[in-house]
Amino acid sequence: MAVALVTGASRGLGRALAGELAGRGWDLVLGARSGPLLAEAAAELSKEGVRVVAVPGDVSRAAYRAELVAAARGLGGLDLLVNNAAVLGAEPLVPLAEQPLDAFRVALETNVVAPLGLVQEALGLLRDSARGAVLNLSSDAAVVGYRTWGAYGSTKAAVDLMSAVLAVEEPGLRVWWADPGSMATRMMAAAEPEEDLAALPTPEEVAPVLLRLVAERLPSGRYTAEGLAAGGVG
Repeated sequence: MAVALVTGASRGLGRALAGELAGRGWDLVLGARSGPLLAEAAAELSKEGVRVVAVPGDVSRAAYRAELVAAARGLGGLDLLVNNAAVLGAEPLVPLAEQPLDAFRVALETNVVAPLGLVQEALGLLRDSARGAVLNLSSDAAVVGYRTWGAYGSTKAAVDLMSAVLAVEEPGLRVWWADPGSMATRMMAAAEPEEDLAALPTPEEVAPVLLRLVAERLPSGRYTAEGLAAGGVG
């Protein structure tokens, strides 16, 4: 049985990705800061007949990352690491001239340092898997200079480059860094509260598109949900 570890899994895209994986028979380790929401998600996903372990905590803490990987080891190993947990750095978003530096440090720890820490913690299990893979969630803000998205976007740009280097250094793994596009999520509403999100896709619509990477074991690289939905590989 394949095992996936998904961070930020209590709601939004992380919850949707976990749901898709459970529906495809994957056992799961779920991480998120909100214990009650995470427990609710785990209970619902367990109805798919898969094993689900919920481990609430803050992914920026090294001890917590070790606990997540230990839970995967308890399920028999790890085949897929999904680094989805992220914070904006300021809610709502602000121009760089007004960006609180303490909040930016938190974003760097959560969005950049934590994913690398989880990769380091999980690397032995991923190398042991015949289908070991890492899926790092990126953003269009990593490659385009949108006003007020500078702090968050710079963390995702760092994740993109880190992922590209990891793909070179670990050729035995699949390493994907994927931009899901704008979605109707709590994070998007917090980022730009004046925006109308009604026309945006839901995480439940985007998740199966992104999991084409896993189902088809596409080559390591940067992908967008838009490109994957169109049948392309980028």
